[in-house]
Amino acid sequence: MEPRTDEPTTDPPLRRRADRARGDHARPARAPAGDWAMVVLSVVMVGLILVRGRLAELVDAQAALAAWLTVFVSIGLQALPFLVLGVVLSAAIAVLVPADALTRWLPRHPAAAVPVAGISGLVLPGCECASVPIAGSLVSRGVKPAVALTFLLAAPAINPVVLVSTAVAFTGRYEMVGARFSASLLTAVVMGWLWLRLGRDHLIRVPERRTTGHGRLADFVGAARHDLLHAGGFLVLGSAVAATINVLVPRSVLDTLAGSLLVSVLVLAVFAFVVAVCSEADAFVAASLSQFPPTAQLAFMVVGPAIDVKLLAMQAGTFGRPFATVFAPLTFVVAIGSALLVGTVLL
Repeated sequence: MEPRTDEPTTDPPLRRRADRARGDHARPARAPAGDWAMVVLSVVMVGLILVRGRLAELVDAQAALAAWLTVFVSIGLQALPFLVLGVVLSAAIAVLVPADALTRWLPRHPAAAVPVAGISGLVLPGCECASVPIAGSLVSRGVKPAVALTFLLAAPAINPVVLVSTAVAFTGRYEMVGARFSASLLTAVVMGWLWLRLGRDHLIRVPERRTTGHGRLADFVGAARHDLLHAGGFLVLGSAVAATINVLVPRSVLDTLAGSLLVSVLVLAVFAFVVAVCSEADAFVAASLSQFPPTAQLAFMVVGPAIDVKLLAMQAGTFGRPFATVFAPLTFVVAIGSALLVGTVLL
């Protein structure tokens, strides 16, 4: 008699093969290593803020370490409320506002739709982490890629939370708010028109439209948690690097770098690309780098929301690596040029 095929397999190797044949859906999902790194960094920052008084007593004898801790914690304390507000607002818009809402406002001609998409960043704001999937959703719905990319660059850079945080960080220097708005909007619109002119839409991989099926509340909580952990981790990194520059880098080195406007702009542009601070918090990091000229600080705030290491990875994952290898360097150059132009005029 042949054995019945519906009986459970008792042999361990056969059972393992059967489990693999059924697929991995029964296995619990494991969080990516990067998520855990962001969790650790965020917990470290919150912990340091809570015990800052005790730590200051412990390191009081070492002036350099005490100064580093003071700068690090002060940046975090100032930036954290705006970071949380921006992440919550961005998650709410991503979940509650239909992705095709922007299309109803856009002119039919792509060249005219580009600046309208840029200005819409004021109405439909979002941090960098949310703007990429929203732009991908727009492309998948048939919006011209140049228009969607303009929104991608403008939304995290000119939204009200970012502008208010910039005003708070640069108290009394409201020309910096106007300069940031102008340079960031200029970057987004110029990139949109350039992409129309270059005609490189064939490089873009149209993203698949996906829904979680768990309801809006679950989507909101998941999006907010994801963005907060990632943005919080990069805020820790940016605050630590800024504090290190302020305390450990000799003043003579900073004076040399700041002595040349072009060199200082390039240095802070690269700094913005590497540390990848969320746009709702980056103004506080920029303001702490007071050794650099205002135009260089502006470049830090314009380049970061436009292109940094995390955005490069997200753009490659959403639109494809061929797109990212062309779009990212071009955005970096246009953002620096916009900051230089606007900084020279307004600052």
